[in-house]
Amino acid sequence: MRIATWNVEWFSSLFDEDDRLLVDDEWSGRQNVTRAQQVEAIAKVMVALDADALMVIEAPNTGSSQSSVRALENFAAAFGLRISRALGGFPTETRQEITLMYDPRVCTGRHDPIGKPGAAAVGDEAPRFDGTFHIDLDVDRLNEVIRFSKPPLEVDFHPLGGPAIRLIGVHAKSKAAHGAKNLAEQIRISIDNRRKQLAQCIWIRARVEYHLKRGDSLIVLGDFNDGPGLDEYEHLFGHSGVEIVMGCDGDGSMMLFDPNARRAMSPRSSGRPATARFFIPEHGTYLNALLDYVMVSPDLRKHARSWRIWHPFDDPGCFADAELREALLTASDHFPVSVDLDIPTAP
Repeated sequence: MRIATWNVEWFSSLFDEDDRLLVDDEWSGRQNVTRAQQVEAIAKVMVALDADALMVIEAPNTGSSQSSVRALENFAAAFGLRISRALGGFPTETRQEITLMYDPRVCTGRHDPIGKPGAAAVGDEAPRFDGTFHIDLDVDRLNEVIRFSKPPLEVDFHPLGGPAIRLIGVHAKSKAAHGAKNLAEQIRISIDNRRKQLAQCIWIRARVEYHLKRGDSLIVLGDFNDGPGLDEYEHLFGHSGVEIVMGCDGDGSMMLFDPNARRAMSPRSSGRPATARFFIPEHGTYLNALLDYVMVSPDLRKHARSWRIWHPFDDPGCFADAELREALLTASDHFPVSVDLDIPTAP
């Protein structure tokens, strides 16, 4: 079984208010890419990816007249994709939903949020992801109130004929200093955003520990907007958010595993893997970053055959396939990450 995650940039701009695909020559949200070009590129990537379940980050909007689930099922029907069903969770505030697409012939799933609604502080049972989490971020003995603008999607996932798996789809807070007018403001906003991103990861880690203590099989996947050694502010906090969610300071039996994250943590690593590629106008170059992960619980690690970042230049298979390579570059500024699990499923 192949489980994957993919952040599809400006997916919401490819649908009208009734969730119908916009396949035309108008510009998409991506620079110099038309809606028709992006739609076709996304479909080509999804066909090549051939996932049994795909956690879509920045999925189409859910709002007063729109439904991310309906939009993605319309998309799947338009291209005959086998991941023809979709399920969502708590709507976001940003037109960037977290939605799971899956093949109903081999698996089923349902939104299954854990925790009590409302608020809780560190040390209490972690609240449901649409609530608030109270934590002292700056050691002033006053708790800040943390909430998700994009609440993680919790899925009770069942491969047909195989063991149940808990999925948690994540789109953690960006650390970028958007709106900064000078260097001092950039530093202040960056540190504040990192605090909030780390608090969100502590909240997610609390849920991870809940499942691991119960013996649940677990996959945490999505865009964390973070990674080991990613920016100059990490030394102020000791760990990246990714390391916190994985549980790198704890017992091995309570650690999640992602080989790309582990490779990035190693000081001897010959090259950092990357899952995203951004153009930096002021430098005229591209920045590669490791932001997207598929983390598995210890029991599933035994069944994990391979992880793959579908990078158009770093993955030999993607680079050799010119059509797929161009589709990956056209579809999004992030690239899919997948893991293959040797687990029994119904034919």
